[in-house]
Amino acid sequence: MRAMLIVMTPGATDEEIGRVERRIESLGFRAHRLAGSQRTAIGITGNERAVEAAEFEALPGVSHAVPVTRPFHLVSRETHPDDTIIEVAGRRLGGSHFTVIAGPCAVETLEQTLAVARRVQSAGAHVLRGGAWKPRTSPYSFQGLGRDGLKILDRARRETGLPIITEAMDTETVEMVAEYADIIQIGARNMQNYSLLKRVGRTKRPVMLKRGMSATLDELLMSAEYIAAEGNRQILLCERGVRTFSSHARNTLDLAAVPAVQALSHLPIFVDPSHGTGRRDKVLPLARAAAAVGAHGIMVEVHDQPERALSDGPQAIVPDQLESLMRDLRAIAALLDRTL
Repeated sequence: MRAMLIVMTPGATDEEIGRVERRIESLGFRAHRLAGSQRTAIGITGNERAVEAAEFEALPGVSHAVPVTRPFHLVSRETHPDDTIIEVAGRRLGGSHFTVIAGPCAVETLEQTLAVARRVQSAGAHVLRGGAWKPRTSPYSFQGLGRDGLKILDRARRETGLPIITEAMDTETVEMVAEYADIIQIGARNMQNYSLLKRVGRTKRPVMLKRGMSATLDELLMSAEYIAAEGNRQILLCERGVRTFSSHARNTLDLAAVPAVQALSHLPIFVDPSHGTGRRDKVLPLARAAAAVGAHGIMVEVHDQPERALSDGPQAIVPDQLESLMRDLRAIAALLDRTL
């Protein structure tokens, strides 16, 4: 597939933009409007043959047409030079904003979830995380509460005012998760579940896409492209550690991925130091490092009684540690001209 980008003049009208889009669609291709701070561009996908630039450059309002060299067209900074900023419940994610997502790995009970949610909110975190479905290595481990877990998260949102993020495991549960969640999470194991990616691409909810444990950055961005190609551009990327030969941590947290992704893509990039290390004593220093390296936010697991947690207790920090971390993050954000 050979993608092309039609760059409009700064003063192009809606009528001129619409004329270009209709021309693209009349050729059997797909038009993707990409609004920037200075001008609008229109991406072309679905074309197996080369598209002649002159065919569009003659149209009113068109500045120029350029081929896109990256295989991920819509999520590439080449086609969208401005950082994408996503609004969730009045909170801006991306750009100069640093966002903290925190909460239990799994929703266990109403009491446990509310207790953690209150502490997360009082510490100053911005989004509440919690798994209603849990993909586990063992089929005998706790698998989550399903819809009941979603209802508990909804109760926590109403009590604390925090938007919620939770994982969609498969295409069958996407609609149910979208009904409750402010952000839909796609876990590492599902990063290349293309049917699921297409399905969340047809929702209107922001999606956090976590990097697979053996995935390259190009593969991560190609997976994001599946979501964007279905019309959903509200995508957050998340580095959560990759599988290596190291034994000092559960995974190896690839912080170099943060500036690398930012050079390639306009999408916000978050870091998950909980899964990235798997060990409580390493979560805080790696969370601070994620902020220092320029990530747009972090996702950390918090539990008030991690020794009794039904999922990933050894990597969950306690609420007092979250409060300490938030103080550190505010100081780091100020040095980098970020808003926390």
